[in-house]
Amino acid sequence: QLQLVESGGGLVQAGGSLTLSCAASGLALDYDAIGWFRQAPGKEREGVACISYSGHSGGVPNYADAVKGRFTISRDNANNTVYLQMNSLKPEDTAVYYCAARPYYCIDLASRGALSEYDYWGQGTQVTVSS
Repeated sequence: QLQLVESGGGLVQAGGSLTLSCAASGLALDYDAIGWFRQAPGKEREGVACISYSGHSGGVPNYADAVKGRFTISRDNANNTVYLQMNSLKPEDTAVYYCAARPYYCIDLASRGALSEYDYWGQGTQVTVSS
């Protein structure tokens, strides 16, 4: 079983930055793709970014249109940790942020059923951006 734990959330002013961490533990061979998702109050959970092992064909990070140019996803394989660097934060970025894992590669974050493609989820970390 794979366990994922998010950290790094907090309160930040608009235009500021935060870096979230997703620490993985346990055994889940071939679960090489880690996605970041977020859920704002009263809204559906949505995909934010995804990264797979660089040796796979899907190693190039993927981003939702709403965060392109502002967020950067990266991974530290030695420490089994995936990061989400968030710059130029906006109030609409306020949400609970989750990391999740699926086998092999990233899929289209906007595709129907994308959430169901991820088998392991963390508990979430709150990000609040004030105006």
